[in-house]
Amino acid sequence: NAKIGAFTKIGPYVYIDDGSVIWHYCNIYGREDAPVRIGNNTQIGSYTQIKPDVQIGSNCRLQDHLSIPDGVTIEDFVFVAPGVVFTNDKYPHIITTLNGNWNLERTLVRSYSSIGARAVVGPGVKIGYKSIIGMGAVVTKDVPDEAIVVGNPAKVIGTIRDERFRNKFDVLLGS
Repeated sequence: NAKIGAFTKIGPYVYIDDGSVIWHYCNIYGREDAPVRIGNNTQIGSYTQIKPDVQIGSNCRLQDHLSIPDGVTIEDFVFVAPGVVFTNDKYPHIITTLNGNWNLERTLVRSYSSIGARAVVGPGVKIGYKSIIGMGAVVTKDVPDEAIVVGNPAKVIGTIRDERFRNKFDVLLGS
């Protein structure tokens, strides 16, 4: 039993597990060959768009104003702050879009990761297990497990195990 907010449009081939909440003004589209799956106890904030072929795990918190295009997988226990944009084509242009032969590059966000507000996640990027993406970061390359990345382009500034960050991420280290 999922809860769906007012003025939210859930298309066919969208599967939402028990306990999940989709807030107001969201659009979620699936296709028979590219369904959308949302796990248990996941919350998706208002004004979010989710395209076909997106997988979102259980116990995630996806805040408002997100854009999640085809080919994005978000594993369990992931936090995504407001305004995050995922992308899926490194060289988009109108001709390949109209012809339907653009190059989908899949993105993976591993469990227990957090992505800060207004970050942009580039196509084909893997965000590692328990990694932290700073607000406003532009992530153009894979992020290692437990890394902390910030900036444009995003660069590793440490790990959640580093002494200077450890007190902020103790709870992650225990999970």
